[in-house]
Amino acid sequence: MAALGWLTPRRRSATARSVLAGEAAAEAARKSSQTIEALQELEGEQAPPAEPVFPVAGDVHAAAFFDLDNTVMQGAAIFHLGRGLYKRKFFHRSELARFAWQQAWFRLAGVEDPEHMQDARESALSIVKGHRVSELMTIGEEIYDEYMADRIWPGTRALAQAHLDAGQKVWLVTAAPVETATIIAGRLGLTGALGTVAESVDGVYTGKLVGEPLHGPAKAEAVRALASAEGLELERCAAYSDSHNDIPMLSLVGHPYAINPDSKLRKHARARDWRLRDYRTGRKAAKVGIPAAAGVGALAGGTAAAVALHRRRR
Repeated sequence: MAALGWLTPRRRSATARSVLAGEAAAEAARKSSQTIEALQELEGEQAPPAEPVFPVAGDVHAAAFFDLDNTVMQGAAIFHLGRGLYKRKFFHRSELARFAWQQAWFRLAGVEDPEHMQDARESALSIVKGHRVSELMTIGEEIYDEYMADRIWPGTRALAQAHLDAGQKVWLVTAAPVETATIIAGRLGLTGALGTVAESVDGVYTGKLVGEPLHGPAKAEAVRALASAEGLELERCAAYSDSHNDIPMLSLVGHPYAINPDSKLRKHARARDWRLRDYRTGRKAAKVGIPAAAGVGALAGGTAAAVALHRRRR
C-alpha cells in the first residue's frame, strides 16, 4: 500500500481542508457572479424599454382635455340641467317629458345621438331665453349638488387629478353650456372648461347660440386654439372621451384615451392601440336615471319606448 502513497495526497488537518474549500468556493462564487451580471446586462439590452410614467410631472407644455358626458359624468349634463330647471318651474311638464325621453335614450343607448342632442340644446335655449346669465350660474351651482355631484366617475376623476398633481392644466371640453361646464370644472378643481356658448346681450340670454355647438370637429378646433394660446405641444397632451364623435379631438393629441367607449370608439381605439378605460359595471351603463317626476304617464311611456328601442337595436 505504501507504493500507492504517491497517488494519495498527504493528509491535512480538518481546518486546513476547510480553509481550502472555502477559498475555492469563494473564488467560484466570484466568477459565477460576474457571469450572471454579464447575462443580466445582455438581457436588459434585449428587453423592451418600460413604459414611461405618464403624465410627466413638471411638463408645462402638456395638458389634459376631458369630454364631460359619460366620460367624467354619468349621463348628459344638459339633461340634468333640464331636471333642475323644471324643478324651479322654468318650463312645463310636457317639456320635462321630452327631457326624460332624451335622457333615457342617452343612458340606454350609451351614445350621443346628434338629433337628440340638438333637440335638447334647442329646448334649453328656449327655456333660458330672457333669463340673466348670473341667475343661471347661481342655479347651476344648486343643480350640480342635486343631480350631478354623485354621478362623477371616480376613475376618470382620478385620471384628471393625476394631471393636476403633475402640475398640468386640465380642461373640460363639452357640448354642454359653457356656464354649466365651468361650474363642474370648478367643483372638481379643474383649470376650466370649453363649452357651447349661448348668446347674451347685457347679461340676458337671447335664445341663440354663438356659432355652433361645441361638438365633434368643433371640439378639436377649440383644443387646437387653446393649445396655441397656452403654448402647449399637442403631441405631449392627453385627451379623454367616450364617444366616436370625439375622434377628431382624440387624434389631435399624443396621448388619446377611450373612456367608457361606445362601440365605434372602442373599435377605433383598439385598431390604433389607444389606451382604454371602462368604469361601468357592464359594456353599457347599467342604471337608468329618470327624473323624480317619472311617475307621470308621459315619462313612463317615454322610458318604455326607450327600453323597447334599445332591445330592438340589440
